[in-house]
This record gives sequence, structure tokens and C-alpha cells, in this order.
Amino acid sequence: MKVTIQKIAEAAGVSRGTVDRALNNRGRIDPQVSERILRIADEMGYVPRSRRQTASRGKPIKIGVVTQLAGSSFMLEVNRGIQKAASELREKNIELILKEGMTVDEKEQLRFIEELESEGISGLAVMPVDCESVREKLESLSVEKKIPVVTFNSDIVGSKRLCFVGMDNRKSGRTAAGLLGMLTRGKGKILIITGYFSNHVDNQRVDGFLEEVKKEYPELEIAGVHGSFDETAEVEKIIENVMTNIEGITGILVVSGGQAGVGKAFEKLKLDKRPYVVIYDQTPKNEKALKDNTVDFLIDQNGYVQGHKPPLILADLLLNGKTQKKEFLFTDIIIKTKYNL
Repeated sequence: MKVTIQKIAEAAGVSRGTVDRALNNRGRIDPQVSERILRIADEMGYVPRSRRQTASRGKPIKIGVVTQLAGSSFMLEVNRGIQKAASELREKNIELILKEGMTVDEKEQLRFIEELESEGISGLAVMPVDCESVREKLESLSVEKKIPVVTFNSDIVGSKRLCFVGMDNRKSGRTAAGLLGMLTRGKGKILIITGYFSNHVDNQRVDGFLEEVKKEYPELEIAGVHGSFDETAEVEKIIENVMTNIEGITGILVVSGGQAGVGKAFEKLKLDKRPYVVIYDQTPKNEKALKDNTVDFLIDQNGYVQGHKPPLILADLLLNGKTQKKEFLFTDIIIKTKYNL
């Protein structure tokens, strides 16, 4: 629902003229009253007319998009969604400016956000690096500079962002535990491979997995959690080393990139019977792994929606003053086998 000056006036218990003076910083008004009106307007999601009319005057509204791990296979679908949103918003005179981070590096991400600020963005969609400096930066954008922020794929607590679009990663970790628990009949040892230990998404998936195993499959042992930096060669090396030195590995979970290393390791090990394997993200390479019976299940997070929806949410707010009622817009947790690709 559109937020109007009249609605702010009613909520603040003042006249429309008083609200107009406070919002536009003109005329005489008690500083405490002005501060209260501005706070109420911000809480209600009011968008100044000047910002709403920017596109109609011929000057494009700019929305920044910041990603991470741009070289990872799961980003193919995310980027497809971003490009689709860019095409749709171009017709509304809105320009998307994309900054692609290659790692989970807070300095790189902060630099990208500052570059977008200098380019005059009116909104930001970001896959945040979970650290204090990025949290403070996003809070500053949202609160002090009134630049709305939507997080996607990964989230960050306490940043005053509007909403999060992406998978419930903790729940997806519990889903993976259920799959491997059923496959192994709750017996044996599970090897977990993550990407970066600083990656909030990976950590949530691992935490959810461990919670569910502890609760439902207490006889399953965890044969370590290893970081692979999303590298195929590192995943291959981890599996080869662990399975050579630890007996009884019945399951492998890869929560991040580099999943092609699973098949390469199995080829080297020449196993009579491989462990059950669950991986993430429906990419061409992972589809092939399913078809080749190298892995058993993949959990997809609908990356296209994650890339497509955040810019549209920001555009709706900037053009129409429409705010999101839900804080978490979770995408489906999709389980794929070779039979339902």
C-alpha cells in the first residue's frame, strides 16, 4: 500500500503541512517534532516524491547489485536472473549496475559498495559478506543515507536491510541430513565439505545438517568438516585423503562449489562401492554427475529467483513506494535426482 503524507500525518498526530515541512526541510518546525515525523515516515516506508519522479524526468534511477563468488557454477542461474531483471527494468528507465566479487572478501565488497554510492545509486541488492564492517556499511546506507538494501543468497544480521531473498540454508542442511540419514540407514561416517569457513551460507547449511544428525541419526559420525575454497581440485584432494585414511565413510555432503572433484576422486580411488553423495545447485556439471551416478541427490536453491527478485523489489519501492511485508522471502528447497532433472 502506498504511503502518503496524509497517512504519516495521521500516524504522527500533526497536520499535512507540518509533515510536508519536515520531509522537505523547509519552514519553521520544532526539531523534536520533525525528528519524530521523519522516524515515522521511515518506519512506514515513505519514499520522497523527488525520488519517485526521477525516472519520469528522464534521468534513470540506478540500482546497485553486488555479488560474491562470481566464478562459482551456482552463480550462472543467479546472473541469469539479474540480467533478466536488468532487461525488464530498463523499460522503466532504471539502470542496474552490477559489481561481481570473485571471493568472500570484505574489503573488495566494501570497495564495490562505495563505488556504487559514488555513482548515485538509489537502492542496493547485495550478497553480503558476513562481517562487522559490511554490516555497519549496510546499516549506514539504510538508516543515514536512506538507500534501501535487499540482501539475497546470503544474509547479514543487524544491517537494517528491507528483506532477504534466498534459501533457508539451515533448513536445507537439515534436508541434506534427512537424505543421507535415510540412504545410510543412520550408520557410518559422513564427510562434510564446505567452501569458505567465512561464508555465512555454507555455515548455515553445515549447522542445519549437524543439528538434524544429532537429533535424528545419533549413530552417524561426522568425519570432519573441510574447506575447499570452492575449488574442484581441493574437493578431489579432500575426498581422496579422507577416504584413504578413514574407514567406513558412508556419505559425503558438499555444501559449496567444486563438486566435480567428487567424481575425479572416485575415479582415482577405484572404489568397489562409493559413499552416498548429496551436493548443491542444479548446474550442467552437477546434472551430469547425477546422470553418471556419481552423486545421488542435489539440492537446488532457485538461483534465478534470487537474482531476479531483489532488483524488482527495490524498483517497486523506489517507483511506487511499495514496501515488502515479509522480512524473509525464502525460495523453494528443490531436491533433484537423475529422474526429475
